[in-house]
Amino acid sequence: MPDYPPVALVHGFASSFAHGWEHNGWTDLLADAGRKVLRVDLPGHGESPPTTDPAAFADVQGTLADVIAPHVPVDAVGFSTGARLLLGLAAQEPGRLRKLVVIGVGDNLFRAEDREPLARALESGDDVAAEDIGVQLFVRLARTAGNDPQALAGFLRRPDRPLTEDDLSRVACPVLVVIGDRDFSGPADRLAGALPDAELVTLRNVDHFAAPRDFNCINRSLGFIDV
Repeated sequence: MPDYPPVALVHGFASSFAHGWEHNGWTDLLADAGRKVLRVDLPGHGESPPTTDPAAFADVQGTLADVIAPHVPVDAVGFSTGARLLLGLAAQEPGRLRKLVVIGVGDNLFRAEDREPLARALESGDDVAAEDIGVQLFVRLARTAGNDPQALAGFLRRPDRPLTEDDLSRVACPVLVVIGDRDFSGPADRLAGALPDAELVTLRNVDHFAAPRDFNCINRSLGFIDV
């Protein structure tokens, strides 16, 4: 049997390792295949300290790199914000990843987004007053996953910038891009086209939040990393 590397699973914003991967069966499937899983809780999420200190969010990508560092190269699967961070890491330090699956990201990565309305909604805890349905869903997700909303607001206000085609041209590993046809992050044609070695999978009748528990998503993703 080939000696495959560990698999880093990086969740999306307002979720956690337990909420995003364990509850949806990813960790059990990887364990059944004999693959070691690297547990990642992004700063301010899950079992990470629920701090509101801005310094804790100054270099989230660097924090992720530190988790992966003892095991490189690794396979990695990221959802939404986790996928964005992994793409940035793969561009900055190409040798860290053997294969990469990014779920729930698309051409939105090239656009700057105003995160302040969501940050304020998290701080107030009032999702009903928010006019944006996306804001309402993220506030509810934060509650469901048991995260500290004040810490999540701090995470949103971290320094960040959109990715560029030049960034993505430096990603050396094969990448599987998986996105639902009802995902507000899509389409993902520009993202896939900017990557040197990418395959695009579009899930039919799947929205952003449903992708990590979609059977076709799980099947194609695990197959891509040789599970």
